[in-house]
Amino acid sequence: MVASRRAAWDGARSYPGGPKAPTPRRRRRTPALVAGVKAALTVLSVALAGVLGALAAGSVVMARKVVTPARRQADTRILALDTAAQTITLSRTADTELPGRYGLFTSGTSDYIKLGSVLSEDASSVKRKLLTHISADARLAPEAAFSGWYYDHPEQLHLPFTPELIGSTVGPCPAWQFPAGDGDTWVIQVHGRGTTRAECLRAVPVFHALGITSLVVSYRNDGEAPRSRNGTYALGATEWRDVDAAVGFARRRGARRIIVMGWSMGGAIALQLALNSAHGDVIAGLILESPVVDWRIVLDFQARVERVPGPVSRLAIEALQAEWASPLTRTGAAIRLDRLDVVARAAELRHPILILHSDDDGFVPSDASHDLVAARPDLVEMQVFEVARHTKLWNYDQERWTASIGTWLAAHGIVAD
Repeated sequence: MVASRRAAWDGARSYPGGPKAPTPRRRRRTPALVAGVKAALTVLSVALAGVLGALAAGSVVMARKVVTPARRQADTRILALDTAAQTITLSRTADTELPGRYGLFTSGTSDYIKLGSVLSEDASSVKRKLLTHISADARLAPEAAFSGWYYDHPEQLHLPFTPELIGSTVGPCPAWQFPAGDGDTWVIQVHGRGTTRAECLRAVPVFHALGITSLVVSYRNDGEAPRSRNGTYALGATEWRDVDAAVGFARRRGARRIIVMGWSMGGAIALQLALNSAHGDVIAGLILESPVVDWRIVLDFQARVERVPGPVSRLAIEALQAEWASPLTRTGAAIRLDRLDVVARAAELRHPILILHSDDDGFVPSDASHDLVAARPDLVEMQVFEVARHTKLWNYDQERWTASIGTWLAAHGIVAD
């Protein structure tokens, strides 16, 4: 009873007009408590700043890596060399196990050798036939780089050619010209990122047999052509101007129809050329081998392969596109990735396009190539390969690769059927 009356009285005292309840005493903030809170906030601020700093630093490193020309990296090991049998055993990778003919960058008594078919394999190694003769006293370092180039010098094609210089805004860009036919129809070959024009030599005999003159070109910052002021790639945004100069060169030499063939990043360059060139009237079509059609898809894929955290890769992509970040990324100017997204700009395309791409590319996903076909089925045709890896379609299935190009050229009236 006493307890209930006390509760009622306490409630009555809280009514308006009733007696005021005694005000509870506030706990005083001791100096130790204030100091503790400040210390905790400082630690949190420092930790947050550290995390943000790490994200920013990581994104700058990734952005610089994308645009900075780099040396070829070893990606396999030579495990054994049998000069009597002319075979070589390599560590097994997704590339070294591929069927077909390839090349191997080495160091020692040879800097490049040609590889033939797979003779045997196990869980960790692949034995292949040597197509370059290796002498018994040869010495090769274990570290090597597997390649789809196959030919590394123009003389190996046993076709007449002349070295040329293409005048560009950055200076003279070296090129090889392989004359064929009556000189009316030319193909300009554009290599990819981190390689040189030798990458394109595989295609020269294909076009030569069809009577098409080949011009195999270089472009700024590729290690052969002059260096731009910043010395970095613009992912096609500026390099297309050097190829445009090559188109003008071909026209002055008598070309009336020009095909532009781009490999990997060379595909991105070829697409920008088609969208921006004043020579569009003479471009008969594009052939794209394992092309970059949308850089954002490629960069996101590569970030996942390299296990780069999502926030870092997203910041890196944004940094590439930001003018304020260009001193950090060393691009000299923002790279408008939206302008390099040709799926988004598909309505602007005017030339027929043949895409050769493997769904097992492993470096440049084929997604954007499929998207471009869906966006412009009236202009874009795609030959989808499997198993073959990035820019190694010729190596994997030379017969189908060659036939696809010949059939497409005939269908568009560029060569006789």
